[in-house]
Amino acid sequence: MLRMTPIALAMGMLALPQWALAQSATNENAEIERTLPTVNVSASADQPSDLPAPYAGGQVAKGARLGALGNRNVMDTPFNITSYTAELIENQQARSIADVMANEASVRFTTTSGHAYENFRVRGFDVNSSEIAINGMFGLAPSGHVPLEAMERVEVLKGPSALFSGMPPGGGVGGVINLVPKRAGDDPLTRVSVGYQSAGQLMTSVDAGRRFGERKEFGARINGAFSDGDTELDGQSKKRQFLSGAFDYRGEALKATLDVHYGKESFSGGTPAMYWFQSTTPIPKALDPRTNLFPGASGTLESKAVIARAEYEINRNVSLFAGLGAMSFEQTGFINGTHARNIAANGNFTAATNGTRSYTDSVSAEAGVRSRFTTGNVGHELVVHLSNLEQESGSATTSTSTTSNIYNPVTTLVMPDSPAYAPKTSETTLSSLALVDTLAFMEDRVLLTLGLRYLNVKTTNYNAATGAVIIPSYDKSAVTPALGIVLKPWGQGVSLYGNYVQGLSKGATVTDTSATNKNFVFAPYETEQMETGVKWNAGNFTNTVSLFEITKPTTLANGSSTNPTYTDDGEKRVRGLEWNTFGTLTRNLRVLGGIAHSRGVQTKTANNQYNGNVAIGTPRWQGNLGAEWDVPALSGLTLSGRVVSTSSQYLDAANQQKASGWSILDVGARYRTLMSGRPLVLRVNVNNLFDKRYWSGSFSDSYAMATLGAPRTVTASATMDF
Repeated sequence: MLRMTPIALAMGMLALPQWALAQSATNENAEIERTLPTVNVSASADQPSDLPAPYAGGQVAKGARLGALGNRNVMDTPFNITSYTAELIENQQARSIADVMANEASVRFTTTSGHAYENFRVRGFDVNSSEIAINGMFGLAPSGHVPLEAMERVEVLKGPSALFSGMPPGGGVGGVINLVPKRAGDDPLTRVSVGYQSAGQLMTSVDAGRRFGERKEFGARINGAFSDGDTELDGQSKKRQFLSGAFDYRGEALKATLDVHYGKESFSGGTPAMYWFQSTTPIPKALDPRTNLFPGASGTLESKAVIARAEYEINRNVSLFAGLGAMSFEQTGFINGTHARNIAANGNFTAATNGTRSYTDSVSAEAGVRSRFTTGNVGHELVVHLSNLEQESGSATTSTSTTSNIYNPVTTLVMPDSPAYAPKTSETTLSSLALVDTLAFMEDRVLLTLGLRYLNVKTTNYNAATGAVIIPSYDKSAVTPALGIVLKPWGQGVSLYGNYVQGLSKGATVTDTSATNKNFVFAPYETEQMETGVKWNAGNFTNTVSLFEITKPTTLANGSSTNPTYTDDGEKRVRGLEWNTFGTLTRNLRVLGGIAHSRGVQTKTANNQYNGNVAIGTPRWQGNLGAEWDVPALSGLTLSGRVVSTSSQYLDAANQQKASGWSILDVGARYRTLMSGRPLVLRVNVNNLFDKRYWSGSFSDSYAMATLGAPRTVTASATMDF
């Protein structure tokens, strides 16, 4: 294992700026302004394929991808969207999507910190790792922790997105997280970073970009990352390897891209637990998140993918686009099979350990045509979009059970061996055809989006032991409408918007390894969202206020918590009010964050027993508000801080078990300078500064399951351009 004390690392990092400050301050400041890297936008922002420019402050972009419609300006979009930039990712030293989502008031991470998977709750509804898209296409993003080193943008579209992106394979309706890979800029780039994370993780990454050709029409961007060492979980060690290539061609009529990525993440010496409480027991106090309940656990996740895309402009008003990608994912070990069940008030629990081996192979494709034309005084942007996602999955599990205590865990737990083979357990095809027209009236002061999407879900499940088809299998279709409107009665600075969206989603899969109907996939279901709001762009500072309602079927767990049987007879409705803000308040002060108020209700429960109760895992208040301040007295120094807060929430349908509210403080600093004439950035971030112990949220809509908040984590890095 690689080890380095924080003191040694800090002394080494502090020596760098002291050396650099020995140069002439006057010449240095002028040189920094000339040589620090800038963001290059290579094409007009009028085209749907072009990347929207960063907004004032650089933390978010002026627009984001609205599925098949391509990139749209925030003020022209009848939805609540936010696009986080690579600059924010670098400055906050985000190593996972969860780190980026810490800026979103309506999003909460729903797996215990350090877990191999990234799952979220958006607007009160689960969005799992399969809902993560790349350039609007599902099934192709790396599984586990997405390597953000290769990403230019992390975008959040809140609410059902079936009209614009097709069906998410995990069935989520709270929103979609979309990734945009980096591309080579006009200026050559060679950037190297080294870093350290508290407990003993050493990290390094390389980012290189070049353009070639007479008009720089060919581009290549290579990203690589490696980390190894101990983690915040006592006794655990992690290793991560990642390599990606992003290649593109930008001609006068044709734009084409090719993305390839490979990632492998492995751990040994333990893994975080999922915490299930006895239904008659008050929630015990949160334990130290460094406590290792399963010290014998290990696991590996490996994914590789290739994605090709092209857009051809027939003329100024008509263009064709298409994409095709494939991804292969394999995992083995204790990835999602370490549960502390039936936790008593004194911390005693039943340890359910499940060694798994599984795979998912995905092939995703899309094609379409965009056209612009006018009828009288009305402008049209008409899009026809086809999408298809085919996935084959297989899994096998071996299990053991014993007893332990969350505060004083047994250190000699016997962990079962993972199966040697993963048989096929399911095949799924999600296909769709959409017609969307955005009509512009009154010199673009009124934008009306009308759309229909035909959706088809085919699901076949197989008996893992015999290979026989499990009944029922599904082949269901639906036509779902969508309506969106943007009004600009006072010019471009204010947008009033509203939307109504219906969606069809693949039914939920029973992932509980102890369930009597494990791996069962429920019938497809329909969802709907209604939303209205206002967006105000003051030039350097933007605010969005949204009022929404989402209704979705949910699963119910029947029987004992040891071996439950799941059904899909439940329903949950969430109504909420959100405020989001970003931009610059003054020349030296940037803000980012928001507040969300929600009311989640269980509208359908088993035998109508809990109808009207507060929905599990829907706190009344959530808030994330951060700020960055450039210190005037010392050019190049920036201080940052962020408060993340969540009110109390129920973990059970009966509303008898409540997790207390919590608040944490994150702080950071960075210093931009020059070393030997080369740009150098030193960064340090401390999350959960006061090392608060807390239950961060709920993992399940069916049982009292909690996630544990992360401990204080210190991350430091140095980045230099060559």
